Amino acid sequence: MQTMSPTQSPDSAPVFQLKGSMLAITVLELAQNNLEGLDRQLAAKVAQAPNFFSNTPLVLALDKLPAGEGAVDLPGLMRICRHHGLRTLAIRASRIEDIAAAIAIDLPVLPPSGARERPVEPEPEVKKPEPAPAPPPPPEPAIKPTKIITTPVRGGQQIYAQGGDLVVVSSVSPGAELLADGNIHVYGAMRGRALAGIKGNTRARIFCQQLTAEMVSIAGQYKVSEDLRRDPLWGTGVQISLSGDVLNITRL
Repeated sequence: MQTMSPTQSPDSAPVFQLKGSMLAITVLELAQNNLEGLDRQLAAKVAQAPNFFSNTPLVLALDKLPAGEGAVDLPGLMRICRHHGLRTLAIRASRIEDIAAAIAIDLPVLPPSGARERPVEPEPEVKKPEPAPAPPPPPEPAIKPTKIITTPVRGGQQIYAQGGDLVVVSSVSPGAELLADGNIHVYGAMRGRALAGIKGNTRARIFCQQLTAEMVSIAGQYKVSEDLRRDPLWGTGVQISLSGDVLNITRL
């Protein structure tokens, strides 16, 4: 509980402060004394931007009405505005009959404005588009069975394993060519050419029990027999993999 100092009395303690403030107030400037037309046109505006008219503080400007428009039904005008979400705080008027009508219902009266006011058009509210449905998951890639060759591959033969691995459980003669989109396995002497990952699969490998090949290649990177013969693992069981653009030969 706040206590007052001994020098403060209940009457001298400040209860409020008056401060200046620039508040944004919407002004509805009436051009005709036509409440039915006003009701219809306000309804159209509200349909465009309903949030703009939600409890909006309003000054009714009657000072631009022509002199011969007749007396305005001020309570009826305020009811129309309230129905559309506009809360009348005061009127701006110059005609005696309008000022008298405001005083009769205890509504503040502001003097006519000499300033030029810019029209305010509420931005039409655009409905947010519904989020697009999530795309269906991509179909599982078709898995092709491993191609298995059980007979010796003779010179001049070409065997291609499309979309998968190639397994040869016999020997491969000089002049024969093995191609695969995946890995190549040779469980015998490999004396021909072996090209794995021919569509760019850099993770493909070549396995053979006896490396005596004319050429090996993975994803376009290759070594020919002249290079392979200098490798200490020539003639042994190896696996060949690709690292960057270098073929690595390691013992099985």
